[in-house]
Amino acid sequence: MDRQKIKCLMILFIHLVLIAAINAQQPGGEMFELAKMKSGVKNRRISSTDPTGGNRDHLEPFKPGEKRTIAEIKGTGVINHIWITIAPPPGELSRNDIIIRMYWDGNDYPSVESPIGPFFGQGWNEQYNYASLPLSAGPGNGTGLSCYFAMPFEKGARVEIENQTDKTINAFYYYVDYLEMAKLPEGTGRFHAWYNHKLTEALPEGETEWSLVGPQKTNTTGERNYVFIQTKGKGHFVGINYYVHCPTPMWYGEGDDMWFIDGEKMPSLIGTGTEDFFNTSWCPKEPFSHPHFGYPRVNNDMGWLGRTHVYRFFINDPIFFETEIKGTIETGHNNNLTLDLATVAYWYQESAVELPPAPSKEARTPKPFINHMDIHRWRDAWRKAKGNDPQLWGNE
Repeated sequence: MDRQKIKCLMILFIHLVLIAAINAQQPGGEMFELAKMKSGVKNRRISSTDPTGGNRDHLEPFKPGEKRTIAEIKGTGVINHIWITIAPPPGELSRNDIIIRMYWDGNDYPSVESPIGPFFGQGWNEQYNYASLPLSAGPGNGTGLSCYFAMPFEKGARVEIENQTDKTINAFYYYVDYLEMAKLPEGTGRFHAWYNHKLTEALPEGETEWSLVGPQKTNTTGERNYVFIQTKGKGHFVGINYYVHCPTPMWYGEGDDMWFIDGEKMPSLIGTGTEDFFNTSWCPKEPFSHPHFGYPRVNNDMGWLGRTHVYRFFINDPIFFETEIKGTIETGHNNNLTLDLATVAYWYQESAVELPPAPSKEARTPKPFINHMDIHRWRDAWRKAKGNDPQLWGNE
């Protein structure tokens, strides 16, 4: 990175810090709220601390297929912090196949269900540093997983971990911090998080992005869009982690977000492109982190071939719904691309609800990388389709 770009980034960073510091001191700001005295609130913690007072501060190993309840809380309160780290690390033990579930108010169904890596901002079975306002991973290198979403409950809470890998979890360290209180403030919703995954389908006429191989058609109805949230009830949507593996060097992000709120047949909120939905622009592929949005992992392959992780949290601008919501996004313009796409959506509802069925372990298995040898095979097939002239170049 050249010195001019570093200087510009430093100026931007200082500017953001100053704005945050000024806003934090205003009435209603976080730091102002922090100064207010509270009554009837008691801090509680459940952790993996060694009960003997020794230094084996982790759960004993648990085997493939085993479930563990790491926190069971009675009464009323709010979970306000979760921290987790696991051994062995990614590569040896897939965090895409360790499931975290959370149950509120004595329900026998979870209102949070996701692979633990994607929930905390780690896609596929990878590790990298990630920092946002409510969630983070790292240091070092994405191994410390933290969550600061407020998770209220009135009649108890339970946090469960399931090992769906084929390896033993040797060590599982955690904190679950919560506030114990007699009564929740009126109108307090329940936290939800849902993981979805899909290998999307190209159009019958092909992957027509940018009209390179055929004319593009329109999409006004949202039919065939990828769905990242669908629920009934009253609430508000507050964020998304978006993990896309693109098997072509073509730009993956011409897809618009489309929102169907309170039973709408046609979307009332429509975007202008995937990168625009995530507050970025012009097909980016550089790491960027902001408290509310960013690109913590970008592909380093040709064009946009490979894996990219994007996030956006709607902290100051939640999307509200009274009776139901369906949040969708196109997979390329008019859903013309084959993409390996996974998301975790985060929202609050008036009461805890059951989530849509979770993708199976087999369904969410990451697709392999496309490499230079695959591209050479594509070239060979193209040459033969073009008559196998010995001087074919590649863009005839």
